[in-house]
Amino acid sequence: MRGSRLIFAAVMGMAVAASGAARAESFFDALGDLLSPDDSSQYDNRVLYPGDVPRQRVVPFRYHRQEVDYQTNQPAGTVVIDPDEHFLYFVLGGGEAIRYGIGVGRTGFGWRGTVRVGNKAEWPVWTPPPVMIARERQRGHKLPPMMAGGPQNPLGARAMYLYGNGGDTGFRIHGTSEPWTIGLNVSSGCIRLINDDVIDLYDHVKVGAKVVVL
Repeated sequence: MRGSRLIFAAVMGMAVAASGAARAESFFDALGDLLSPDDSSQYDNRVLYPGDVPRQRVVPFRYHRQEVDYQTNQPAGTVVIDPDEHFLYFVLGGGEAIRYGIGVGRTGFGWRGTVRVGNKAEWPVWTPPPVMIARERQRGHKLPPMMAGGPQNPLGARAMYLYGNGGDTGFRIHGTSEPWTIGLNVSSGCIRLINDDVIDLYDHVKVGAKVVVL
């Protein structure tokens, strides 16, 4: 039965694609949601750590990178982050943006405001702050004082360092070695993307770019 439904969906998809790109986009979005639904509600009302999320979790389709219609008064080149929806928008202008799925701060670690990209790094070194080291020690986890860049580094392939009026906020937009956590509230306040997405975003964002966290 399921196989016949998939065949029917594929045939309908080709028909819709032939009739117009806009309709095809909405159809395939709906099909993607059907095959890879949003499961984030099962993690609601919990203080969630990455280790609480099964490694085999499939990231819902809605969090895949895509160009979307996006109306905003922010100029092109701005990054707009919607933590509640787990989306990051890179504003292209002309009512369009690139939308990325993100992981955000767990309960008690969320934040909002306007900052800027003060620095960027490829395969960044991770230096966990003392407060994080102490917090994880209480949970029975020993963090290293420093970790060189690489695939196992929690900052992933790229990092954009967020600065406010007082300098470095300590928050980053970065990749992750735990891609199955995208779409959830799992971080200590940083904004995390899968590595392919953070590389794409890194290539678009300039140092000094405005970042708005809604």
